[in-house]
Order: sequence, then structure tokens, then C-alpha cells
Amino acid sequence: MPDFTKIAIIDLSNPHDSVVSKFADAYSTAGFAYIKNHSVSQLLIDETFKASKNFHRLNEAEKRTILLDKNHRGYIPINTSTDVNSKLADVKKPNQSSSFMMMRESDEKPNEYLSGPNQWPDIVGFRNTLTAYTEQMSTLGKRLISIAAEACNAKPNELTPAFNLPTTWLRLLHYPPSPILSPDDLYGSAPHTDFGALTLLAQDGIGGLQVQTPHGDWIDVPKIDGTFVVNVGDMLNRLSNGLLKSTPHRVINRSGKERYSIPFFFDPHVNTIIKPLKGTGDPQFEPMHFGDFLRSELGASYDSHKKSANQT
Repeated sequence: MPDFTKIAIIDLSNPHDSVVSKFADAYSTAGFAYIKNHSVSQLLIDETFKASKNFHRLNEAEKRTILLDKNHRGYIPINTSTDVNSKLADVKKPNQSSSFMMMRESDEKPNEYLSGPNQWPDIVGFRNTLTAYTEQMSTLGKRLISIAAEACNAKPNELTPAFNLPTTWLRLLHYPPSPILSPDDLYGSAPHTDFGALTLLAQDGIGGLQVQTPHGDWIDVPKIDGTFVVNVGDMLNRLSNGLLKSTPHRVINRSGKERYSIPFFFDPHVNTIIKPLKGTGDPQFEPMHFGDFLRSELGASYDSHKKSANQT
């Protein structure tokens, strides 16, 4: 894998063929890029950050009335998620962040894995803001997935069936400042790769996100106004037959200030069989059921899912 020293910027207002070419270049090397002219309202992004801050300002007792449930919706307190499956570090300490998780609601199959209603705090306008943000981000996610298919020399609609009813996760993250003398293995988010298809990140100006190069260096990925930081996850890496890279990254908040970020995860339907796209060469990966993979990952990393597994 070629090394890289910076994260590219992809302008979606450029000619389509140019966008596809730059997408292929950026994601076959770094696995990360800044996406600009994405058509998501800046006012809505600002309102979603405001909603996040309003949620995290609630007292702990209020937030715990909607603790993360077996369908992965609700409040995730600090010290309750650990990247134990990380292949990048010997992670023993839980992530130093708390968050609220919302997913796409669906009633097509009520008993399907992770299918269910969201849990909502009693905050005026909170639900409407997050629902509107999810709708706009889902539209952008579908556009990027189509570009990703073309970047793999597949037809633009090759991935459409898997993402017609996507698995989406909107996470409102809050990172308290890490103590200056904190141990080296205490992370806001431990080194990891994302397990899904695409992650579309809005972040504040505090900093802390870092991406690992193939040579093992960590480079900063600061906020650039008007952009999302978008990266490929493990499932899109597999779908692309290894062409598009799922790159290690981490968060260390040594700013002395609170950090807020809003990742939106755009993934295939839970019943999708993940296998390399046609035309990408001899398959380098065996087919995998996405829902089964999710069950294993969530059960290993989250206290609430461990408890659920022990009760069944």
C-alpha cells in the first residue's frame, strides 16, 4: 500500500469523471478524504451540533433514562465501550467519550436484528433536527456509494440494492479533555478501523482526530470549514475487493477543552451478503453476512450488548 502524508479534498461540484478519479486515488491510498460542496445545509449541521450540546448538558440521571438498548439506540455513557477487537493496539481501557446513538427506523421486519424505535430525550426540537440531518446525510451517502462503485470500475448502481434500505447510525459524541499526564493507552477513541461502509464526520475545531499512514505515522485531520471528513470502513473495503482502504484512526483530546463530533455511518442493510463487486478481479474475501458480523462486533465492544447476550 502506498504511503501518504496528507488527506485529499474532493469537490463534488467538479465534473463527474474527475470526482470518480479523485475518489479512486484518495481511497485507494489514504482511505480518507475531505468532501466539499456536499449539498448538506450548514445551518442544519450547526443545529445538529447545538442539539448534541443540549443533550450532553443534561444531568447524568436524565441521560441514563434512555441507556443504550439491545437495538443500539440511546445513551452510551463514558467507560462503557472498549475496542477490544482492535488489531492495532492492546486496548484494555474503555474509550473516553460519551454519546447519543440514533439509527434508521424501519417496520418492514420488526424482528430483524437491530430493528426498532429510537429513544429520545425530552429536548425541544431534538428529534426533528436529527431526523432532518439523517435524511440529508443518507442522500449524500447514496451519492458517495454510487461514486465508490464507479471508482471500482463497476456500474454506478452496482451497490444500490444493498443501500436502498441502509443501516444508518447517527452518533453525537462528546470527548472530555484528557488529563495532560494521562497514560499513553488512554484514548478518546482507541486506534481502530470502522466496520461499516462509509463514515461521514462533522467535527468541531478542537482537533484530536488522527489517521495512521502505512509506515505507522499518525497525521492530524483538523476541521476544514464546509467539508465532511469521509472514510471507508471494513465492509466497503471488502466490497471493493481491497481497492478502497479501511484505514486506522484514533482520537486523543489533549486540548484541555471539550470536543464534539458527529459521525454518520452509512452501511448496507443488515441482511446484505458482503462480497467483492463483479469486475474487481479474483475475490480476496469470502462472503460475509453483515448482520452476523455486526452482532459479533457490538457484543464484543459494548457493555449493553454483552448483557443482552448473557440474557439470551
